[in-house]
Amino acid sequence: MNRDQFREYITAFNADDWDGFSRFYAEDVLLDLGGKKQIRGRQGIVDFYKEVKAKIVETLVINKIVMDDEGLAADISTEFRALEDWPDFIAGEIKKGESIHIRSFIIYDINPAGQFQTIRSTRAPLGGV
Repeated sequence: MNRDQFREYITAFNADDWDGFSRFYAEDVLLDLGGKKQIRGRQGIVDFYKEVKAKIVETLVINKIVMDDEGLAADISTEFRALEDWPDFIAGEIKKGESIHIRSFIIYDINPAGQFQTIRSTRAPLGGV
């Protein structure tokens, strides 16, 4: 995994390229969404995002990447734009046409095969840093 590959991952995620972004996940990957939800397995993450992206256009923008051979930390800005009302959306209640903007710090543990083994995210404080 290198910076260009991470950017490729984000581009595929933003394009809803399921095969493109999921190839970066280990088969038994664990995704922790700020302690609100944990998803296990590559297919579990794909299934989760297929449900989300049927109702939300989610766009990630990389603000900063810090990495070494074992992991990557990213400061990411996200826009969630609602395609329909979703009162219990994980990022907060949202109505069709509205957007929610958040900033997250995400830690990716990278396995020896160069895939994400664990992904842990947390929201940045209001006002950012």
